[in-house]
Amino acid sequence: MAALSGLQSIYVYTHDSIFVGEDGPTHQPVEHLAVSRAIPNLNVIRPCDAEETREAWLAALAKKDGPTVLALSRQNLTVMERDEKSSAVNLHKGAYIIYGADNSDVIILSSGSEVGVSVEAAKLLEKESGIKARVVSFPCWELFDQESDAYKKLILPDNIKKVVVEAGIKMGWERYSGDKALFITIDEFGRSAPEAALADYFGFTPAKIAERVKKFLA
Repeated sequence: MAALSGLQSIYVYTHDSIFVGEDGPTHQPVEHLAVSRAIPNLNVIRPCDAEETREAWLAALAKKDGPTVLALSRQNLTVMERDEKSSAVNLHKGAYIIYGADNSDVIILSSGSEVGVSVEAAKLLEKESGIKARVVSFPCWELFDQESDAYKKLILPDNIKKVVVEAGIKMGWERYSGDKALFITIDEFGRSAPEAALADYFGFTPAKIAERVKKFLA
């Protein structure tokens, strides 16, 4: 990878999370995203659905001075409901509001297959507790870092509490969420089970995310 740091290269990664881990505990790349994000001049893009994947390819083609990793899911993902403001074209900004209003009580930062689950959790929070949650799809840190300070503050205002939802280690997310955020992440190995069982065990279900957010805000 280092030898190609200045060349346009596209790497397609699969098995981007633990959710295809029933073949054995080695199918758990919980640290790979963080490791890849630490490589200089490498764009790491983890799209949440087919529409973001299309834009991820375009973003990779647009990067002429270095490599891009596309971290893709193996499991089935539903195409997200969007309006003009939450168009997948916003992937090129690195992060954007995919669900929720401006006057939110909490902001959920997520990527990949966890975005859809986070949106469902946000709907539960509002329905059951009146808590308004904004969900930010965060497919690419490196692209977000290139945006203006004004845009960054628009997406991640300082005065709203934040939650990170990603099926990987939390390392690095503190740059965007602050160290006082709630981290619904994975910092262990050794579990092997079908997708639904793993999601339930590690708390990546709408109900369990909503419950942890409620306790966090309380």
